[in-house]
Parts: sequence; C-alpha cells; structure tokens
Amino acid sequence: MFAIAIDGPAGAGKSSVAKAAAKALGFIYVDTGALYRTVALYMLRQNIEPSDAQAVEHALPAISVDLRHEADGQHVWLCGEDVTDAIRTPQVSMAASAVSAIPAVRKFLFSLQTGMAERYNVLMDGRDIGTVVLPNAQVKIFLTASAEERARRRCLELEQKGEPVDYDQTLREIRQRDEQDMNRETAPLKPAPDSILLDTSDLDFDGAVQRLLEIVRERS
Repeated sequence: MFAIAIDGPAGAGKSSVAKAAAKALGFIYVDTGALYRTVALYMLRQNIEPSDAQAVEHALPAISVDLRHEADGQHVWLCGEDVTDAIRTPQVSMAASAVSAIPAVRKFLFSLQTGMAERYNVLMDGRDIGTVVLPNAQVKIFLTASAEERARRRCLELEQKGEPVDYDQTLREIRQRDEQDMNRETAPLKPAPDSILLDTSDLDFDGAVQRLLEIVRERS
C-alpha cells in the first residue's frame, strides 16, 4: 500500500486540500483530526472535562467511533450517530486539542488509523501522522499557513455558514491551539525530519491542491 502523511496546524486547510488531492489520486482520505473531535464531542456531551485524563480514559470503553467512506466523502459516526457536521465547531476544536494530548486517547484511535493504511492506499492528515502514526509513509508533507491567514480562512468559513464571527477571537483561538498542540507531552505537533514543507499562505485552494499533487508525483 502507498501512504501519504500530511501534518500541520489547525486551520491550515489540511482537510479540504487533502480530500481533493486524495480524490485526484484515487486514494482513500483519512481525516484523523475528525476522530479526535469525535472523542471530544462525546466528552462534552457527557459533561466530562476534556483535559481530565483520568475521567476521559475511564469513559473511552463506552465510545464507538467509525469512519465510513460515502459518496460525498468521509463520514464519522459516534455510537451509531453520524456526527460529521456536529464535530465542526470551535468548542469541539479546542476540546479535541485537549483530548489528543491524552496518551490513552491516542492509543484508543491508533489501531483504527493504522488499520486503514494496511488495507488501502491512503492520504492521511493530522498532527503526528508522519512522526508517529505512519512513520514509514512514502510521502510526508507538513502543510501550514500563517496564523493570520488561517484565522481569515476560518472566519470566512463561519460567515458562509451564517455563524457570528470575530476575527481577533478566532486568531487568539488558533494561536492557543498551536501552543497546545506544539507543547503537549504526547506526540507534539512538529514536522517529520523527512517531510516537505508546503506553506499555503499565498496559495488559493486550487493552487494548494496542485502543489500537493506535484510533490506526491515527484516522490512516487
């Protein structure tokens, strides 16, 4: 099987760019961030503090998480419920950063992620794919953009959904998420030594997808 690992900070456009690239390549797209968001959503619904490692670990056996690839892309199911849209909120995003720092959560989801790579040609994105989950991936890319550009994109996304948005608050949240992800003890966000940097700050969506595809084809 052929594996492409894409890592990078929140809001860099990994999911949308990776999804389009996977479709162009005929690969299965695996959004690992959605898995952590799903665990975070469960904890929030159960009124469990996402940073309480002991409480979160105690709750894990009750969780069923599944990835399903449907006509319109990847869907995430939590205990029999499609939560693909429910996990895409700022509150869940911050909670996901907290639960992803808990070793028990990473162990809980690890086999699901690696199992996908054993069965399919995959393009997998997340925070530690090239460093931890798929260290032997044939292509590793660290996809990023400036915090300011990521905040701008996030605000535009929320505005298009008709949700109230504040740029300064969004920028603060993105910087806070970066701080959490880069400094957590377990699997911190960092480029794999053999990864290729792809900065999309000055690229539009199509440009980012094309550059990603160029990198993959150069390395294939």
